[in-house]
Amino acid sequence: MIRKIILNYKFNDKSYLYKTIVNFLLKNEKFFKILKSYDTIIPVPISPKRYKERGYNQSYLIAKEIAKRLKIQCNKDSLIKTKNVIEQSKLNKEERQKNIEGVYKLRNQKTLQNKKILLIDDIYTTGSTVKECCKVLSKANPKKIGVFTIAKD
Repeated sequence: MIRKIILNYKFNDKSYLYKTIVNFLLKNEKFFKILKSYDTIIPVPISPKRYKERGYNQSYLIAKEIAKRLKIQCNKDSLIKTKNVIEQSKLNKEERQKNIEGVYKLRNQKTLQNKKILLIDDIYTTGSTVKECCKVLSKANPKKIGVFTIAKD
């Protein structure tokens, strides 16, 4: 059932499902406290082309809602995707790593220095995307980088 919700959310123009997902997640008090320990939430960015096709960034909608409920910052402008690449879901593990290398860029680096950053992505498959994002975010010298994904494939 959760798989169906996430796939509908991501691929079938059902952006409104982000609230259902966040409601489900934040009902867990232990999980809520862990998330609350971060200073800022950063969603994995999507390319402008993908944004235009989909109409929303699925990770950003979830990140923004979690940040709002936890009363912490959601920072969507510090990590940007600079290139359109083949969708990761269409590639194998080796291809995914090569495909994603060098596509993210850091902006506003000073705002992340000594911060506890929570990176949010929708689906963890091989980890290539979050590893690349963390590599780029680490250039800002944050205090900590945590990763949260909605599902693991």
